[in-house]
Amino acid sequence: MSVVLTEAAAEKVQHLLQQQETSNMKLRVFVSGGGCSGFQYGFTFDDEIRDTDEVVENYGVGLLVDPMSLDLLKGAEIDYQTSLQGESFVIRNPNAASTCGCGKSFTPSESSDACSHAA
Repeated sequence: MSVVLTEAAAEKVQHLLQQQETSNMKLRVFVSGGGCSGFQYGFTFDDEIRDTDEVVENYGVGLLVDPMSLDLLKGAEIDYQTSLQGESFVIRNPNAASTCGCGKSFTPSESSDACSHAA
């Protein structure tokens, strides 16, 4: 089980890539230490695919995830939502025991073996 993009998230990424005027970029999703809950999500565009990257294709969008981040994101769904508070990417992560109020950081579940990778 890997990370998946919803159709709404893929459409937003495609729109952002069109603004960059490049077709060889992929969306890199990663987890890093920090945030109010211990780990935080990050997104960037990248044209370099590393040997260890998991490469996922959803709705025509390439997604790159490094091995450590994949441990923490395995089974997660990335969506794009519009609400009264604005527009944002939302990650539904089955490996998160808790998330902060803004949804940008999380605490991994006790069963996650990825905790040993974080420093």
